[in-house]
Amino acid sequence: MGRWPTGSRERLQQAALALFVEKGFDQTSVSDIASRAGVTERTFYRQFGEKREVLFDGGESLQLAITEHLSTSPPDERPLEAAERALMHAATEFFSDRLPFARKRQSVIDANPELQERELLKMASLVDAIRDSLASRDVPETASRLAAEMGVAAFKVAFGRWIDPANGRSLADLIRDCLDEMRDVAAR
Repeated sequence: MGRWPTGSRERLQQAALALFVEKGFDQTSVSDIASRAGVTERTFYRQFGEKREVLFDGGESLQLAITEHLSTSPPDERPLEAAERALMHAATEFFSDRLPFARKRQSVIDANPELQERELLKMASLVDAIRDSLASRDVPETASRLAAEMGVAAFKVAFGRWIDPANGRSLADLIRDCLDEMRDVAAR
């Protein structure tokens, strides 16, 4: 048996999100989270550097999955299509079973300007990673930047639609729709 309880990371995430929704992000302490998860504060800090990280955990894995998928794109694939395919792959791999979590997470972020800023930084980092990945495929700098910006913009709009309780479609389908709409707007 390990030193730390099995599943403590997941319990901490669930406890933190529940408390953030109940009490608010700023009113929830690390002590509250650890207590609700049945672990010590020390265990919390072994899993997460701070309480914001509970909400942004997985961002690096998502970014890596997208850039790895881009690296397998056919050399003649257009930059925006490559970005679209990578984002749709990530949507299927990372988000297919996370809708309830994503809805609660977004409600917490929407209620806190500091977390909104952090989310914007995460998206900017994703744009940079996609741009760099496209550039490594010898896509010109302007085309790399535009494809990355457009792909992430479509992802953000699609994500907002996906977490809407009235929606019943997959995130991947919504990304495709948003990029199609973006192409229609650009063609006018």
